[in-house]
Amino acid sequence: MTDTAAMSGAQAGRIGPGRLVLVVGPSGAGKDTLIGLAQAACADDDNVVFTRRVVTREASEFENNTQVTPEAFRQAQASGAFAVHWEAHGLCYALPRSIDDALRAGRNVVANISRTVIPALRAAYEDVVVVSITAPPEVLAARLAARGRSSDGPIGDRLKRSVETSGADVTINNIGVAKDHADDLIRVIRGQ
Repeated sequence: MTDTAAMSGAQAGRIGPGRLVLVVGPSGAGKDTLIGLAQAACADDDNVVFTRRVVTREASEFENNTQVTPEAFRQAQASGAFAVHWEAHGLCYALPRSIDDALRAGRNVVANISRTVIPALRAAYEDVVVVSITAPPEVLAARLAARGRSSDGPIGDRLKRSVETSGADVTINNIGVAKDHADDLIRVIRGQ
């Protein structure tokens, strides 16, 4: 497995004052479920932005991603359309440059990212909070099996991957009622 990450373009000082909430965790932990519930709960809050990742993977009903071809991704990257981009498991991912404007306007931005980009994002933005969403291996395995997404590859391989969460500011063990854990995430997003 190779993960690489890079910030797009030079940054003059750290961007803020808004809060950048980075959601990380292993496949099957329920990141997208909790993000989706939090997004629905914050739908009337103009101060909260749930950014869509750009991904070179087939779109899924479980994720809030924008699917692009590898060529379109390279073109967008070359034109400076991304605030940050990374590669993982043969796929390309990015967050759009628009997060910078939202953060400069003092809004709270929520993004599902790879843990590999945490150091670069902490260096580039003033207020970064990392939320690790996790679950026990047997729960992860059951969720991955139920998802049945072919681009995930073999479930055993996904479960063998170590997801280091020592850089997390908050950890949510997502094994209970999803709404309760989404409420935990909402409190982090709102700085409560």
